[in-house]
Amino acid sequence: MTDPREVSIVRWPDQARSGQDGPAQLLAAYHLQTQAEKGEAVAGVDGLPDRYRAEIADPQTVFADDVVLLALSGDATVGCLVVTASVDGRAEVKRLWTDPAFRGRGVAAGLVGAALRHAADSGVSALRLSVWQWRTGAIALYERLGFAVTESWDERDRLLCMERAV
Repeated sequence: MTDPREVSIVRWPDQARSGQDGPAQLLAAYHLQTQAEKGEAVAGVDGLPDRYRAEIADPQTVFADDVVLLALSGDATVGCLVVTASVDGRAEVKRLWTDPAFRGRGVAAGLVGAALRHAADSGVSALRLSVWQWRTGAIALYERLGFAVTESWDERDRLLCMERAV
């Protein structure tokens, strides 16, 4: 059995020997927390907008053109991240989420590092992301990993756009 303190990063569903449920539970937690932080809390997944419910119900279909990375601790899925397909040499990081019980252990940094390696291997010139301004811990992580604030490509208020060359 794998040491529960050890976390591995795998591509889902291709290489995920464990984590058969994939990212659905983590995506649900991500979207529910984000709605609450935006002041639009909902009681459960059924209250989320359709596009988010679709991600949770069938991530393999919704992210079919993208790369989904999972962080596994033993048989448990403890983190996820989506790297979108490249457009004009840029790919985007979306849905980075770590199980709160595993925060502070380098899981998110490991997922972003794997995303950067994937981008480099795929010939992507830049990796970008957007993050809510109130997520200061995430912003600090991205800055430590070389991302810098850039001109926004998203019109939503309080959303910060960042980019890093690969």
